[in-house]
Amino acid sequence: IHAAAFPDVDDDDARPVTMMSTTMTRTPCAFATAACARRARAGARRTTTTTLSQHRRDLAAPRRASPVARAIVDREDEGTSDEFIAQEKLNMTPRAVPRSMSRRRASASEHNEEADDGETRWKWRRVMLKVSGEALAGKDGFGIDPDVVKSIASEVAEAAIGGIEVALVVGGGNFFRGAEKEGNGLDRASADYMGMLATVMNSLNLQAAIESKGVPTRVMSALEIKEVAEPYIRRRAIRHLEKGRVVIFGAGTGNPFFTTDTGAALRAAEINAQAVLKATKVDGVFDSDPKKNANAKLYKTLTYETVQRLGLGVMDQTAITLCQENDIPVVVFNISQEGHIVKALRGYNVGTCVGSAAKCVDDCTEAA
Repeated sequence: IHAAAFPDVDDDDARPVTMMSTTMTRTPCAFATAACARRARAGARRTTTTTLSQHRRDLAAPRRASPVARAIVDREDEGTSDEFIAQEKLNMTPRAVPRSMSRRRASASEHNEEADDGETRWKWRRVMLKVSGEALAGKDGFGIDPDVVKSIASEVAEAAIGGIEVALVVGGGNFFRGAEKEGNGLDRASADYMGMLATVMNSLNLQAAIESKGVPTRVMSALEIKEVAEPYIRRRAIRHLEKGRVVIFGAGTGNPFFTTDTGAALRAAEINAQAVLKATKVDGVFDSDPKKNANAKLYKTLTYETVQRLGLGVMDQTAITLCQENDIPVVVFNISQEGHIVKALRGYNVGTCVGSAAKCVDDCTEAA
């Protein structure tokens, strides 16, 4: 096919094309009789095959020559051209490979290999990062601290660029906490919905900050706010992660009487996250309030059963139960210390790890 027939195609893109040859008899009843129809179908099945002589003619025209043609002609003398042609047909069979998978394959070796200093590059491949609203407020205690947001965005972007699939759930306590505002004419359900809107505000802020670092980010809301966020669809969220995008889940679970911790545990189980990283304003889980007791002990590892038995303030009981049932370890650390998100992804015990008795030590010990 000459390139002049397709003005939008360059000559260099032209390739030899196998043409279909059909033989049809021009009679008034060509398409009215079954015999003519059978002859037309039989003719359509006949195709012109590429012969060795045609490959030799291709070699005579440098613009049309291809490595396959050269290899076939070279193997003619060896008597192996037929086997080579069969193998080439097998190799040229189209295979659909998502573009994101090629990038994941390139980073897979980086994930499994060890760096020069013996440190494992990344410990998990898909994680759920839970950021409390109070942490975004910084020292002011209300609103959003731009420096804190930039710090979180930088670390999330570093992890995403390194091949980690990062999902986030952000709280809304820096603006409104529904459980504390109940009363004075405001019922608990309405207060919780107001808190969900606060989480969407924080999600949009984090989205803009992360995208400013060059990482595409999507906000998915459990409440339908189509003008500013996508509706939450589990398969779409997973697809975003597979394409290397950061996904921020806003509005919690979309239901009142559930905390954003429960929302983080629920979304982590739905997207098959390997760990939940809970970023707070404290260094981890203590046996007592460190603000009131200077001798409070910091736990390095805990089991789900210990947290439930002692009533420790890691997460609410619903969130801990969800993580326990799905065997998802929870790492609680201080987000105000720069670099802790990346350190947690690399396997360092930067706070307290909560997991099953069998996996807690293996998953949460400090890297060598």
